[in-house]
Amino acid sequence: MIAVVHYNAGNIRSVLNALSRLECEATLTADPDELRAADKVIFPGVGEAGSTMRHLRANGLDSVLRSLQQPFLGICLGLQLMCAHTEEGNTDGLGIFDVPVRKFPAQDKVPHVGWNDFTQVSGPLFKGLPPTDDMYFVHSYFAELNPSQTVAVTEYITPFSAALHRDNFYATQFHPEKSADAGEQLLRNFLAL
Repeated sequence: MIAVVHYNAGNIRSVLNALSRLECEATLTADPDELRAADKVIFPGVGEAGSTMRHLRANGLDSVLRSLQQPFLGICLGLQLMCAHTEEGNTDGLGIFDVPVRKFPAQDKVPHVGWNDFTQVSGPLFKGLPPTDDMYFVHSYFAELNPSQTVAVTEYITPFSAALHRDNFYATQFHPEKSADAGEQLLRNFLAL
């Protein structure tokens, strides 16, 4: 069973719909026992970091998520909240990735919205996906590069971590659930872990 974390963030329905297209049984839950018992956990999100982290802490989900041992995928805000700290609301994250999250400088169009490709791609999430396959992004904040945890790099104003990986934790800044065939392949790769 796949658990999709139910918390104070948007875009959850898109993830559930993508999993349904892949004929994957998923449960939307904030129950710690269900999260611990799941085969895999997906932590999606669209929203504001400060209020979302306050919600996670108030409901004890911060410590639950950090303790999970099964394959875990954060998406967009999920990636940012898995990092050490974000400039959005001067917010401490879950600290799963030792990476700061910064706001794009206002010298160009922000937020970064649209399709973009990758360089320096590695790891099991990208099996069968050439870096020329574009994924869909929408974000104003980005995770900096980390030599040991960044597994895909995208450039928009500056190079940033399009995907991170440490142990059983994976995260993408882009939205695989909105990224057509390439995004579905990435989700299949995650489900096959």
